[in-house]
Amino acid sequence: QVQLVESGGGLVQPGGSLRLSCAASGSISSITVMRWYRQAPGKERDLVALITDGGSTNYADSVKGRFTISRDNAKNTVYLQMNSLKPEDTAVYYCNCLRYWGKGTLVTVSS
Repeated sequence: QVQLVESGGGLVQPGGSLRLSCAASGSISSITVMRWYRQAPGKERDLVALITDGGSTNYADSVKGRFTISRDNAKNTVYLQMNSLKPEDTAVYYCNCLRYWGKGTLVTVSS
């Protein structure tokens, strides 16, 4: 059983930055892939980024070059650094591994 708790969301102006954190209740060192998803109002939940236990990463085209996913296995935490934020990045961001999901953290990009 793994519990995931996201934090770091908030209101930011276009062009600004936020860093999201996903803290896991158990060890994530043996979990191969950790993922960040997002769901905008009225839209489906989409994959934003993933990171493997070896450190390989993959990103949605819409965030490439702006977002960076990382993981700290010693702290059982996954991060999503978001730079150059745009209004279309507004969404609830969810952390995922295996069949486990966090409750999400809201990111609002608006002037």
